[in-house]
Amino acid sequence: MIVTFISQCEKKALSRTRRVLDAYANRIGDNVWQTIITDDGLLMVKKLLRKTASKNTAVSCHWIRSRRRSELLWIVGNRSRFNEMGYVPVNWTMKDLITDVMTMKAKENELYANTQLQPLAEHLFAVGWVAEEIFKRTVKNEEYQKLSQIAFLAGCLHDVGKLDPYFQEWVRKGKQKNLEDDGQHIDVKFTFDKHPRHNEISAILLAIFDSELQGLNLRQKEALIHVIYWHHAKPFRKTDDFEEVFKAYEYLRKNLDSSAFQKLMNGTKALLKAIQSIATQYQSKESLITRQDWSVDALADLFEQFEYHYKGKTFAEFKSYSLTDDFEQLRNNIQKNAHNNLLRACVTSADRLISQQTAENLLSLIAEGRLDALIENVTEDEISLLIPHLESASSKFPMSERTQVQNKMAEELSQKRDIPVLAGPAGCGKTRIALEWARLQNASQIIWVCPRVQVCQGIFQELIETYLPDADVEIFTGEFKYTKEWGNETPEEAYFSGDVIVTTIDQILGSIVTHTRVDSLIPFMQAHVVFDEFHEYIPMDIFNILFAELIANKNMHENYQKKALLVSATPHYFYLKEILGIHPEDVVEMASFNPSQYQLQFVEYDEKSLDNNPFFQSYENNTFVISNTALTAQLGFIYQKDQENSILFHSKYKKSDKRILFDEVYNSFKKDGTHKYAVLRSGPIVQASLNISADTMLTEMTSPENMLQRLGRLDRFGQNKDPNILTIAVTEAVKNGKSLGTSAYFLNQLNRLQTTKYWYDFLQEKIGDRTFSLTELYQIYKDFYHSELGARATQGDLEKAIKQSITLIGKKVAEPSVVVKNKAKDQKARISKNSLRGDSRFVQLALLDLDDYQHPIFMNAYAYEPPLDDRSEYDNLTESLTAVRDLLPFIAQKQGIIDPSHPMKGIPAKKMKLREQVLEGHARDPDYPLYLSYHIDDLDKVGGVGQRNEHAIYYAICSQQAIGMIAYDKLQLLNHNPSEGENHE
Repeated sequence: MIVTFISQCEKKALSRTRRVLDAYANRIGDNVWQTIITDDGLLMVKKLLRKTASKNTAVSCHWIRSRRRSELLWIVGNRSRFNEMGYVPVNWTMKDLITDVMTMKAKENELYANTQLQPLAEHLFAVGWVAEEIFKRTVKNEEYQKLSQIAFLAGCLHDVGKLDPYFQEWVRKGKQKNLEDDGQHIDVKFTFDKHPRHNEISAILLAIFDSELQGLNLRQKEALIHVIYWHHAKPFRKTDDFEEVFKAYEYLRKNLDSSAFQKLMNGTKALLKAIQSIATQYQSKESLITRQDWSVDALADLFEQFEYHYKGKTFAEFKSYSLTDDFEQLRNNIQKNAHNNLLRACVTSADRLISQQTAENLLSLIAEGRLDALIENVTEDEISLLIPHLESASSKFPMSERTQVQNKMAEELSQKRDIPVLAGPAGCGKTRIALEWARLQNASQIIWVCPRVQVCQGIFQELIETYLPDADVEIFTGEFKYTKEWGNETPEEAYFSGDVIVTTIDQILGSIVTHTRVDSLIPFMQAHVVFDEFHEYIPMDIFNILFAELIANKNMHENYQKKALLVSATPHYFYLKEILGIHPEDVVEMASFNPSQYQLQFVEYDEKSLDNNPFFQSYENNTFVISNTALTAQLGFIYQKDQENSILFHSKYKKSDKRILFDEVYNSFKKDGTHKYAVLRSGPIVQASLNISADTMLTEMTSPENMLQRLGRLDRFGQNKDPNILTIAVTEAVKNGKSLGTSAYFLNQLNRLQTTKYWYDFLQEKIGDRTFSLTELYQIYKDFYHSELGARATQGDLEKAIKQSITLIGKKVAEPSVVVKNKAKDQKARISKNSLRGDSRFVQLALLDLDDYQHPIFMNAYAYEPPLDDRSEYDNLTESLTAVRDLLPFIAQKQGIIDPSHPMKGIPAKKMKLREQVLEGHARDPDYPLYLSYHIDDLDKVGGVGQRNEHAIYYAICSQQAIGMIAYDKLQLLNHNPSEGENHE
């Protein structure tokens, strides 16, 4: 391809950039280069430029597609030097143009809230009033009137810290950058490592005037302090000096002389009076803000009390939980944190709405009493286009006995005072019942929340094919953003606007653990939400608590209008009662329509031997082999792929392979499917919300929920006349509840081992080897949770899981934070430092051909190639850092030599730990993945194939399909010692 590079670099960046570009392209002007280059060469140029990039770097790359057309591929460095097409502006002026919007000029004695030059008092009152209205219109429950008043008071006080002389000096200069999601803070050369941000100053002032707060009980005061401090994300700092209120106060005193600090205190009193005056004129009713009377006459006493109460005390914790909490205390804390979530969302949403207004418009809205005009689009229910589609779905099926029972269940669910739970066996029509419930509730929008992307895929497929083919059904996950059909991409401006939105829990949790998406909690509260397969959150660290917070938020709605439905064939009755506080009478149970009979067959096996190991035997005749881990499924497939017509499906694929294999699995095993494959080997990925069916099934012993979910794929459509055999492979360690061996260890890591052990005993006692119906089995499942042994085992496992979650919350992984650094934006998705699903990193792997697993072939290629431009999606993989940490020393030795553009290059070998830290940190960026294995050309740079790591992880393939990510040494479990095959490209 022919490319042109344009440099707008300055200072030292100019010479550094020229050295790189001169090495790869011909200079055809002072700041322009052009060359013919390969894809690999272009990627190397980009990497080298990124390595030397600074704030003065600005290089754009254009692909010359034809004589008349070029395309911007990427920009490295300061994007503001170019427009959105990568062109350089040639004219600029600082003079006011006749086309400019008329702006106010800053006045010397006025206090301003932002660069719109909104007067601070008017801004604060408006935020408070709008926040309270959003809260009331969202919750629509008089029971929370006092909490709505906290939204008003918090809005009125949230930015009092902008009285800070440094902020006022900065806001008047008029050289500020565009408003960001994190609000406006000083963005010139200034360090927040030595000075508190305005939200921290607001919290400090509130603490100083703590004794002056009127009309608040302890709970209201805690909520007020929390919202004021957390209405912005916490900035990353090199030290923890700003964790404590009094320490932050000492920095403030140090940075302000005595007269400036006295002015700050007097200004607080005057600002409060100004807000009260506006409030009195705008509304006749008395409010919490008008009841405040903060006196500065006895400052010495206030400071003495402040020091006594706050010295050594930290700012408000973002999430307040304790390892000593029992379940009752935990429920109380869940409710308290849920209230804080909504208050923070209301105040932040109001702040963003008000900050978008010009100063003139804001003053007019207040003077004319029209602030409510700002929130009509936020809180008003739009005319629903969904109801006609729900009506059509309701009447689509004939009024059979099955349909009548489903309608009756939906009617019962819609009449529940509290949040209802739909419990029913697989295949009973839970999706249709949920849609009928939404119709009876007059839902204007449905958000369908799933635990995993694969569940989203199944639900989306079912909705667009069967129930709502004409509605705007939208799937919104990290991988998929489509509307109405696969491949029909949703425009960015239309995200989360469909009639029905199918999404993962991760997208929803962003509203309660981030700052940028905090306002998305409001539409979540207003929509009717279906939590599908919610039982999967229970063993997941942090999710089991944060999910409970979302339920507590929906519980704030008035009775009979909670706008939430929990759906699962296996609702985990103990979690419902003890954590969510849902009563047994709110669970609506539906009997199965499946007339088939079933039988359990337990098979004990030794994990260390392939002999008689059921996962390494060959199968036929529409069989599912479901294991607890992807590795077992992979090894079984590799071992038997030439003896059976099988397909392998699990979670360790790159994105494109995952999409292809999902379609293959669904089309082959769905009702009236193609039957292209006779055997499906899978990890747990297929056990929920996938409308597929097998005639025979083998499963690894697992928890009650997983077992029943898997059983739901066995003769799902009730077509077999003979009893269906579910073969359950169990080890001696699992039977004894001992964490020995891979299977038992895995269950113990999920905090499900003891529950699984007693579930095994319970099944042996209640069923043995006799046949049974699905309805009978689900009753046994319910009885298990009400039995003494079942309740005891479940309580122990659940307590362990909850404590792990609280420990992680204590490590602040769910805390919104922001790095105060000016940084160019691009389109690549990066991994958050505080990912809820674990500490994952982007990885790259060499290809390994396992057509003959005894003689693997190391291929001279990688699993995926990075895209040439900044807009295309990476077809990449991620992996837990814990799972690959043992490879980091090896990568740290080789990566700098193999890839000289990596930021790790230049760190001496004696600082190996520093190399590893740099590798870990940059692997959150898809441009710098961790290389878990190297292909032949790269190994030649470090001494040849003899440098290959025996524990390296590869992306395995074979002639049938992709096998996915697998460690090379795990192949030895097949009782062979594979020799190295011939290398080829």
